[in-house]
Amino acid sequence: MGTFLGCAFTLTLLFCIAQGKVLYYDFVVKETPIDMLCETNRTVLTVNGLFPGPEIRAHKGDTIYVNVTNIGPYGVTIHWHGVRQIRYPWSDGPENITQCPIPTNSSFLQKVILTEEEGTLWWHAHSDWTRATVHGPIIVLPVGDTNYPYKFDEQHTIVIAEWYARDTKAIIDEALATGGDPDLSVAYTINGQPGDTYPCSNGLMYNITVMQGKTYLFRIIHSGMNEEMFFGIAKHNLTVVGMDGAYLKPLKTNYLMITPGQTMDVLVTTNQRPGRYYMLFSPFVDTNAPSNENVTRGIFQYSGSYNHSETPALPELPGFTNKSDAGNFTIQLRSLNSKEHLSTVPTKITRNITITVSVNQQPCPTNKTCLGPQGSMHSASLNNISFSTPSISILQAYYNNINGVYNKTFPDKPPFVFDYTGNVSALGEAAFVSTKVLMIKYNEEVEIRFQGTNFGAAENHPMHLHGYSFYVVGMGDGNFSDSYVSQYNTVDPPYINTVGLPKNGWTAIRFKANNPGTMTHRQKRIEKYCSYPFCH
Repeated sequence: MGTFLGCAFTLTLLFCIAQGKVLYYDFVVKETPIDMLCETNRTVLTVNGLFPGPEIRAHKGDTIYVNVTNIGPYGVTIHWHGVRQIRYPWSDGPENITQCPIPTNSSFLQKVILTEEEGTLWWHAHSDWTRATVHGPIIVLPVGDTNYPYKFDEQHTIVIAEWYARDTKAIIDEALATGGDPDLSVAYTINGQPGDTYPCSNGLMYNITVMQGKTYLFRIIHSGMNEEMFFGIAKHNLTVVGMDGAYLKPLKTNYLMITPGQTMDVLVTTNQRPGRYYMLFSPFVDTNAPSNENVTRGIFQYSGSYNHSETPALPELPGFTNKSDAGNFTIQLRSLNSKEHLSTVPTKITRNITITVSVNQQPCPTNKTCLGPQGSMHSASLNNISFSTPSISILQAYYNNINGVYNKTFPDKPPFVFDYTGNVSALGEAAFVSTKVLMIKYNEEVEIRFQGTNFGAAENHPMHLHGYSFYVVGMGDGNFSDSYVSQYNTVDPPYINTVGLPKNGWTAIRFKANNPGTMTHRQKRIEKYCSYPFCH
């Protein structure tokens, strides 16, 4: 009874102190039949029967309550990707990190607190691989609706996703049990439509009709599970003006490279001859691991009279393996750093952390058949530690002083130094499986240097920090060196919540630890977590 009284008091208090409006949404998590790619009678987990799920639209400073009712077949959590959730991590979403799954046939009222975020974010399930179909946009408008640092006439939201031929929970459960590669997706979709390059997709292609001489804001969300994507519109330039709920200096380009978990706000001016043009998402594949090299496309068509039966023009995008173009796009991104949207990059670093990112192989347990390389098991790791998920949430264990759930021994640096991006064949690839966390003091100015390694199938790894956005002050290929610090951008680095760690490269991020709670970083392929919990 005490728990429910405590929740009631918290809600009442928040009604009093909320600076913006208080909004309400109802989410029903359920299995829904969706016909896709010749499949019939197939059900997938959705919110409110939609793929992608419903849009949340609010203003900077608003507070949102989402009543999540789960009538699906298993427990699930929802994460508000990029929302800081200031001093309220209990609704952040990572399963058994900040909260326990919402059991089937039950509800949980989640509180989403918007503070500094402004732009495009997204929400998604945070249990196993349920986010493949349980996801949707969060649009955070500026106060007054018109206080944008750029002009546009109309806006549209584009969600890129991956579609799987089997139930995604069954796929990840099987992969974790056998240590093998999870199934690949069989298609990419734009707003739930696979496009005309797939069988049985006639008519199932996203299209947008535009007027000549206008400027359109595209809010692009990458909700895919694994592959980075190039994006472009035939014969049209793009201007990137925002990313992950923050503004950027306008960057004119003819293509994007977007990592799973990232969002981008992009302006497109309709200055071409009226006609039909393909917009195309094409994967960036930088690994020897199995990858889905399909593409998906939609139609960007002008209104007016012209030959609508002409084959649309195709954009020229970098090739699947073009690492140079992928990297060159990313390093051009800069924060707006204007008077109204000032960059506050931490410069007095009090905590330096180095984290190696690997896809290890664990020995196969006795009397078990494993499907990883040479009969081993894949196991992603950070600093050679593969996270063992506890039975209750780490946040609950911390605040209730429950012993035995985690230990505080996650290291500030790798356990041993080696040529991370060189020949690692002589090194053992097994990681330690445990529940380790790293303690960070309140108000510390933190720098984390992520170092990709050549273990297993080296690849780009999307890294996302919960409860924070961070400044990407440096990025490069090979092994990190202290000499690179002098080359950091500490004036206007991009302020984002998800960054792609280059294959066999490094990325340096900075943030101020002023939001107590449990944070996590994620890795793709087989998700494991290293928790950075508690500002104290």
